[in-house]
Amino acid sequence: MEKPMAILVFTVLMLWCASKVRSDASAHRYKAGDSVPLYANKVGPFHNPSETYRYLDLPFCSPAHLKEKKEAFGEVLNGDRLVSAPYTLDFLVDKDFEVVCKKKLSKKEVGQFRTAVMKDYYFEMYYDDLPIWGFIGKVDREGKSDPSDYRYFLYKHMHFDVLYNKDRVIEVNARMDPHSVVDLTEDKEVDAEFMYTVKWKETDTPFEKRMEKFSQNSSLPHHLEIHWFSIINSCITVLLLTGFLATILMRVLKNDFIKYAHDEESADDQEETGWKYIHGDVFRFPKHKSLFAAALGSGTQLFTLTVFIFLLALLGVFYPYNRGALFTALVVIYALTSGIAGHTATSFYCQLEGTNWVRNLLLTGCLFCGPLFLTFCFLNTVAIAYSATAALPFGTIVVIVLIWTLVTSPLLVLGGIAGKNSRTEFQAPCRTTKYPREIPQLPWYRSTLPQMAMAGFLPFSAIYIELYYIFASVWGHRIYTIYSILFIVFIILLIVTAFITVALTYFQLAAEDHEWWWRSFLCGGSTGLFIYGYCLYYYYARSDMSGFMQISFFFGYMACICYGFFLMLGAVGFRAALLFVRHIYRSIKCE
Repeated sequence: MEKPMAILVFTVLMLWCASKVRSDASAHRYKAGDSVPLYANKVGPFHNPSETYRYLDLPFCSPAHLKEKKEAFGEVLNGDRLVSAPYTLDFLVDKDFEVVCKKKLSKKEVGQFRTAVMKDYYFEMYYDDLPIWGFIGKVDREGKSDPSDYRYFLYKHMHFDVLYNKDRVIEVNARMDPHSVVDLTEDKEVDAEFMYTVKWKETDTPFEKRMEKFSQNSSLPHHLEIHWFSIINSCITVLLLTGFLATILMRVLKNDFIKYAHDEESADDQEETGWKYIHGDVFRFPKHKSLFAAALGSGTQLFTLTVFIFLLALLGVFYPYNRGALFTALVVIYALTSGIAGHTATSFYCQLEGTNWVRNLLLTGCLFCGPLFLTFCFLNTVAIAYSATAALPFGTIVVIVLIWTLVTSPLLVLGGIAGKNSRTEFQAPCRTTKYPREIPQLPWYRSTLPQMAMAGFLPFSAIYIELYYIFASVWGHRIYTIYSILFIVFIILLIVTAFITVALTYFQLAAEDHEWWWRSFLCGGSTGLFIYGYCLYYYYARSDMSGFMQISFFFGYMACICYGFFLMLGAVGFRAALLFVRHIYRSIKCE
């Protein structure tokens, strides 16, 4: 326990110190007339959150002295590319119709802007670390049914309303003047004069609460009502499943124990039936034990990663618009917990009497990282082809490779060595016979795929309501901050997964099918497949995403996330089933 706690403390300190995003004026205190940092970040189609471009990829006015802000590691992973904006918002200085620039837009530039307006491009800026959004233009569809008759307009006048409290900026809002526009409908050169207005207003809101307004949306009574309905729905599922499992344990198993005890007293040569009949095979090691141990190790690591992320979220590290903190946490904690994967996989592999522990360690290191790396290579190539900000710079890729080489791999090897040296014999309450018994012919619904479908449906039904809000936050523009509710849902997911896996394992053993090892892992992890199925529903029914890049990013990275859930919940399901199987066979007399 000491090692994980040390890792957690180190991670918390690292994230608090390194990943908090601050402006150049790190104290956030200004005097009248001081320059407050304003950075333009990116533009992109509103409905395609992954497809973002640099702000100046569109022919906006460039500032006289263009300055690129050096982003933190997590910001780069988040696709942020900040440059100094063409607007000047000095502290407490009002401005009225200040001209940014006058420029003649060429036919090519008109076409660029028209395409952007057609795709509902939005812009994102940061003023003293406060986000600013707005659309760059509008489409006039009124009274026109034919898209060829639509008219396209570019906004050229922006109003900034800035609230301050003494010497600090509290809030900033930007709105576009719908009457000050440039007509982009025709392919011809047009003159554009870009202007802005700044109005300062005093407020009593303290600086410490200036980010609260961004988290209020997910805390509104309507949304809280839905969140709590989700939890009640999940709790009912848990109670029903717990009652169902309690019935099995208290009645069916009790009857089994009485029956087997009576059989032992009445006739020693009486033929055994049910799960006792296969006591000599139930602890026979599974096929492909190296892969099984690697999956268990990777799943345990991802479970640890998830728990640490929740702890950081509950500590308030991931407050709204702490740009890149989550990505930094994921990379750092995954690297630091790789030793857990190595130790778990190798120690279990040695318990299963495996001999080639080095190959098992390599398999553990590649089982999750391998598919993730291949997916990243493909998607990064797509982003490069689109010239999107999602394409990671070469320097960031080098940093990731160095983290994997200097932190992840050494800790994985050290964990593997520790697991090999601390190996113990597998604790089996029954002796395993030399030759396996033949598994009887079972009906189709007792085969692996139907069992996985049943095992995955119940946990998924307990979390599907909450999934929409998570997807709307990750793949949209909503802000999710109710981490306490999400943590409760996560606990419920673990409980339901463990319970349903135990129940199905009992039914499998009662049918005298002793190959439960892989089945329990697959049944536990099958919820990940249901979540990926929900991705299809969300994309086609609940979102307006489109385009090859967005489709690739959505389904590519969601495949990796769902695969991670499969490994994590599979490990939880197997651990629960193993405890159950050991318990019931320890409770009877087996010869």
